[in-house]
Amino acid sequence: MPIWDRADRSLVFIKDVGGDERNDLFRIDVESGTVRQLTDRPADSYPTEFSPDNRWILLFSNLAGRGGRAQSNLWRVPSDGGAPEQLTDYPSPVSVFGFGTATWSPDGRRIAYSANETDDPRNQDVYISDADGSNAQRVYRGRVGSMDGVAAWHPDGRRLAIVSDVGGRNRAGVLELGTGEVRWLGAGRVDEVPVHFSPDGRSLLAIDLDGVNLAGRTYDVSNRRGSTLRMDGGVVMSADFSSDGRSVLAWYQSPVRRGEFTRLSAHRPPQPLLPAAYGTLDRSLFVSPRTIRYRTFDGRRIEALLYVPHHPTPRGHPALVEVHGGPTGQFFRYFDTLAQYMASRGFAVLQPNIRGSTGYGAEFQDLNRKDWGGGDFKDVVAGTQYLARLPYVDPKRIGIWGGSFGGFMTYIATVKEPDLWHAACAWVGITDLDLLYNESREHYKYYFAEQMGNPAENKDLWKDRSAIYFADRLRAKLLIVHGINDPRCPIDQARRYRERLLALGRREGVDFEYVELGEEGHGSYDIEQKLRSARIVASFFERTLGGSSP
Repeated sequence: MPIWDRADRSLVFIKDVGGDERNDLFRIDVESGTVRQLTDRPADSYPTEFSPDNRWILLFSNLAGRGGRAQSNLWRVPSDGGAPEQLTDYPSPVSVFGFGTATWSPDGRRIAYSANETDDPRNQDVYISDADGSNAQRVYRGRVGSMDGVAAWHPDGRRLAIVSDVGGRNRAGVLELGTGEVRWLGAGRVDEVPVHFSPDGRSLLAIDLDGVNLAGRTYDVSNRRGSTLRMDGGVVMSADFSSDGRSVLAWYQSPVRRGEFTRLSAHRPPQPLLPAAYGTLDRSLFVSPRTIRYRTFDGRRIEALLYVPHHPTPRGHPALVEVHGGPTGQFFRYFDTLAQYMASRGFAVLQPNIRGSTGYGAEFQDLNRKDWGGGDFKDVVAGTQYLARLPYVDPKRIGIWGGSFGGFMTYIATVKEPDLWHAACAWVGITDLDLLYNESREHYKYYFAEQMGNPAENKDLWKDRSAIYFADRLRAKLLIVHGINDPRCPIDQARRYRERLLALGRREGVDFEYVELGEEGHGSYDIEQKLRSARIVASFFERTLGGSSP
């Protein structure tokens, strides 16, 4: 998560030890390559930007602050290194889980961010404080219970780009600080998140989250007219204006095109500035997934991506249902290396955006609040039944897998409907919600309680959605994979489940397989570790379900 200094001469990035997400900040000089460590107090720290005068770095961190509270709040650290200074002291996390950011005003005298001072854990409001954190005041609230975040200051310092789901969809708006008036942009028919103003302040860049599609859009701030950037089947993962404001530069990719630094326009095809390398790979072997919709138990239609091997044969292919993390996440039409690899090995792969997913409005996203492993699980079941009806899928060779929340769902699936899947892989998953809560850091506890209610008040629900209490029902071949340094889903989630299976008489290496990944946490950005992980998953499913590759 690197950020540029204001002179574009250095980058600040984070680095942890073994994937434990307790980061320190480092600064690398672009010209010389010299790296300096700026902090030596490991915490969940994530920098957002340099102050306009380059003296400070603004960051979210759960460093133990006033009164010993280790909640995620706003801090600043001298840009050349030194002791961090706490700016906010809220009992709930600031800009919770990336909803909005924290940003300096153009003159560096103020900071805008989002926080919650209500009793509703789903609530987020927009605040402004002085640069040292004093004189904080709320400047926008859609309503209690809406998620309102800040994206960017306007260059004039009198306006903010904000996002709010008060109308049922995330919508971009421009907040006039003097009057409190918001000028909403777009029609509000799809989720949209503002990103940056152009340097001259005339345009605002936003990203549309329309199901599996992510498209860039620019708005004329004066008349609110929008222009959609040309995507050509791809998606925008991140974007910004060029320094002269004439171009939109983005990290762009498609299901058959690796991520590339690209210039986007409303009228011309995406123009790669740093084309991706493919080595000896034949790009014609990549599969472009179909966007499909299937009906689930309550009549809703669930959108999903379906990867189908080239030249499918009648009832010839094993299949996988993949469940995404989050649950407030989603599958996009991006370049998915593992899905491509499994399709090349003869697997059909279904990636459903089940209830709880983002990109479909606030109501759909909230459908599984206090219901993890309920309606969302039924959406997974319906997706599996959809796969089984496809003429080229062997219904006796269907597996399920996922990481994080997807791992939670995999565990639940194999004990709630034990005969539906032949094989399953739970990656850094969750088996015991109470244990998860008790072992979690404060900002994760906040999220889990927001999603599944207070653990004491919802004790029966938390137990019913914890697979460890139903492990005796397991029938599928199960692969458990977990990193020993995982702070989000700690390793005890896997170890306790393994112990439970062994106590039930299940044989490791026969009935289930167990892999602990050393020096790794909740996934990895290291290419060698990613390759190793992909091989583990692919090998397991090829052994348990078989493939049909050439």
